[in-house]
Order: sequence, then structure tokens, then C-alpha cells
Amino acid sequence: MTEFTAGTLPYCSFTAPDLDGPHVGVGVGTRVLDVTALAPRVLPEYADLFTAGTLDALLAAGPDAWAAVRSALLEHVARSPATRPADDVRLLLPFTVADYVDFYASRHHATNVGRIFRPDGEPLTPNWDHLPIGYHGRAGTVVVSGTPVRRPSGQTRALDGSISFGASAKLDIEAEIGFVVGAGSELGEPVGVGAFEDHVFGVCVVNDWSARDIQAWEYVPLGPFLGKSFATSVSPWIVPWAALTDARIDPPAPHADLQEYLRPAGHGLDLELTVSVNGTVVSRPPFATMAWTPAQMLAHLTVNGASLRPGDLFASGTVSGPERDQLGSLLELTWNGTEPLKLDDGSERSFLLDGDRVTIAAAARTHDGRLLPLGEVDGVVA
Repeated sequence: MTEFTAGTLPYCSFTAPDLDGPHVGVGVGTRVLDVTALAPRVLPEYADLFTAGTLDALLAAGPDAWAAVRSALLEHVARSPATRPADDVRLLLPFTVADYVDFYASRHHATNVGRIFRPDGEPLTPNWDHLPIGYHGRAGTVVVSGTPVRRPSGQTRALDGSISFGASAKLDIEAEIGFVVGAGSELGEPVGVGAFEDHVFGVCVVNDWSARDIQAWEYVPLGPFLGKSFATSVSPWIVPWAALTDARIDPPAPHADLQEYLRPAGHGLDLELTVSVNGTVVSRPPFATMAWTPAQMLAHLTVNGASLRPGDLFASGTVSGPERDQLGSLLELTWNGTEPLKLDDGSERSFLLDGDRVTIAAAARTHDGRLLPLGEVDGVVA
């Protein structure tokens, strides 16, 4: 269980043996404060937002309601209210995922993948420095942390050119940060970079499971499909964007002149991710190196007039830094399996085996050097 600081107050949806159904909660230390139960007394004006036990109604309520609820909860938590141990509850998917989009915002990751998949060509495609590349994923296979992940099957192409069908032999992970949309937008109306905080409620930790052998054969010309759509795991805690004020930083300078709708870039985030396989820490990717900001991703996502809905989720893409121990996927860490990792138990991994457990945690580093845990996403290959 993540130990959250008192000022973070991440939201969750949970059940417990003594409850009739799901409740909304917030994390306080290693305990859960039951917001659904206390709302009629502490948040009477907003109590109806929590009766269903998920974040759906709160997301749709918009930024004024988010701020009012957070302020009241911060004041209430300061009085040391009754809470329950997080180990005594079962954490659920905290909101209904409306749409899911995954970006490709790390220049280091994109360069590495290009060198692996296109060794004889330029690692970055010509458009990479000009727009945040992304693809539309499958909302129905976004699952909460702890959900077992079944190894996918699909078509693959061998080095000799032969085509076969079977279970993926190159099951991988991608360490990412997700952004949860609250307030929607009108169809046909772009959301500019300056309107980001009017629409995005908070962040979560994401593992975008990937079948690299399936992906390599299918991704030309339309991009990822079955190599990605089988499962995306998210942490059960949604950290409000307002809790990350002290972790906001300037992003890296762009490598090209950007179109007006992508300027100014908006804030980057100083986040530190930790990737573990069967208890062995294999990487610590830094989100601060991401070339595209969340606001630019949202602006590009909607610039054609595509509308937002409460519960939309967009993810950053794999977070990778410039160093070998900062890479956010096994594809990069093992250079497509040619340089296996050694785990603490003496075993080696090129890609994931059945029974392997992957845990991705994240924390925000504030301007004064404090670390604010954001939660973790965990999954076992079934």
C-alpha cells in the first residue's frame, strides 16, 4: 500500500465486507477516508456526487466542484477523522473509462524504438518533432491494478519471412502516466493548451502492456492494434491535478517551430517512476524528460474538433530517459531481447514469462525536494 501525504488526497473507489456496494474514498497515509459516508455531513452540497461509489459524477461536475470538494476534504482531514486501513478494502476501477488514447511523448523512447524496429532508417519519423503522435486505444480493456493479464495471441512474422499464429513470446510493459478527463467539451470545439485545467481532473500510473512480436508485424501502416489492445492497467488512485502544483516544471525546449495551437507548451511534471519485475527494480524513468506536455497532448487530441467526455483517459506513452537505467520498457532495457536483464533471484528476462509480476510506482518531486507518492500499478502475467 502506498503511503500518501496528507496534502495529496488521491481518490479511489472501494468495497469492504461491511458495505452494500462501492464507495468513493481518499487516501490518507496508508488508510482510506470514506467520502461517500461522510459527504452528507461534510459535503452536503456535493453528496450526490458520491452516492454511486465511483468518480464518474465528480468528474462531470467540473473544476469549481473539484476545488470545493478538495478544499473541504483537506480541512476535514486536518481534524484526524476516522479512517479504515487500506489493506481492509478492495480497490476498484475508480471511474468508467469513456475513451482511451495513448501518446508517444518521450523522445528517448521514440528514438530507441525507431533504432530497434527500423535499424536502417532514421529513428524518428518526420512528424515526431512537430506533433504529439498518438493512437486510439481500447477503453474496454483498461483494467485496475491487480487484475491478472492474460498473454495475448496473434500473428507474427519470423526472420525468414514465415507467418504464424500463437501466443506472444515478447510480452512487454510500458511505464506511463495517465491523465483523467473530467469536464467534457463540445463536438467541433478544440480545447487549447490554456484550457487544460478546465478539463483534466487528475493523474494515475499506467502500464500499457504490449506484445512486441505482434506489434512489429501489424503496426505498418496504421499503427498499434492487437499488440496493445488486450490490456492496459491503471493504478486505483487518481491524484488531483491540483495536488501537483509544486511538481510543475518547464518542459524541454522543442526541436522544431511548433504550430500556434501547441504554444505555449504548458507545464511539464517532475515525476519519478520505478519499474520492478518480481521485486527487482529494473528502471527509474524520469517524466521530466518528456518532450510533449499533457496540455499539448490534450490540445492535439481535440484540435480537429473531437470532443471530450468525462472519463476520457489519455496516457503519455512510455516514459524513458537518456540513461540505460531510465528506460520504461523491456524492449529498450534488453534491446529487443538481445541483452537480457538479470533479476535478484539470479534469473534472466528478455521479455515477460508467465507468472511474472510487474509493479510500476510513481512519485512527484516538489520544488523543495520532497517526494509525493502517486500510487502504483501492479499486474501478474496469468
